[in-house]
Amino acid sequence: MTMTQAGTADADDGDEHAEFAAAVLAGLAKPQKAIPSRFLYDARGSEIFEEITRLPEYYPTRTEISLLQKHVPELAQRLPAGAALIEFGSGSSRKTEILLQHLDKLAVYMPVDVSLSALREAAERLSERFHTLKIMPVIGDFCEAITLPIDVAKLSKVGFFPGSTIGNLSYDDAGQLLQRFATLLGPEGRLIIGVDTKKDSAILEAAYDDAQGVTAEFNYNLLRRMNRELDGNFDVTTFDYKATYNSDLGRVEMFLVSRIRQDVRVGSKVFALGKGEHIHTENSYKYTLAEFDDLARSAGWTSTSVWTDTDGLFSVHECVIAT
Repeated sequence: MTMTQAGTADADDGDEHAEFAAAVLAGLAKPQKAIPSRFLYDARGSEIFEEITRLPEYYPTRTEISLLQKHVPELAQRLPAGAALIEFGSGSSRKTEILLQHLDKLAVYMPVDVSLSALREAAERLSERFHTLKIMPVIGDFCEAITLPIDVAKLSKVGFFPGSTIGNLSYDDAGQLLQRFATLLGPEGRLIIGVDTKKDSAILEAAYDDAQGVTAEFNYNLLRRMNRELDGNFDVTTFDYKATYNSDLGRVEMFLVSRIRQDVRVGSKVFALGKGEHIHTENSYKYTLAEFDDLARSAGWTSTSVWTDTDGLFSVHECVIAT
């Protein structure tokens, strides 16, 4: 298999380091300190997130998997033969295996992810299981422009965007991303997308602040990454982790909170943190079915099927380009 890059200006290791440094320096200089959530997912962060998906409090992964297992056979009957399956932010591609079991007429599977190691491991595992499937891993950020290989561009295309990753984006940014997906997948394109739903705040906050502290460690790893890669001097023991559901904005907000007044250093730059000051690390927006339908329509999509569990914890949508 050949590992390719998305677009024409994808980041190599040096570019990734520079982007991380620039984002951290800019984020810590803001009145409300914030670091983009994508930087949580270095190699160690990705490992910790896999642990999170297995926690009893973290319902999204197991609920989405159950929905896919139940409804993919029905979905597979509607997908065109000889199509390309393009997964955005594929990670370990574990959920993809559920689709691939039933999409036996698929021409190619193209996982897109920023992690070279995750792509390589997933591609090797899937190649062993699905011997005749052509797998074309692409290194890249799905939020940036993706240029499809010629032999993929001419095929019918099905996008796969599981995990409610759409929730990490603001409403406007989510709409713009869905518009880019529509352009990439083409007029006959389909999109299978997982979307987390609005529910009781206690369920949401437990899912993002588990009793074992794994999600806290996921966030502490960001501080350790700044120490490792950016010559930082963060003392992890002087920070608490906090996750709160903001019902007005419909999102879970995650923060690292300084326990003390302190100065922290990143390279040669020093930043003052007050006691109780927050560093914002991530948002996770939740949608009612009607709210996501409105968002999809505004971006040029129509939901043709929506599946939810009996408790309404999670939803999976099949969307087609609106005509």
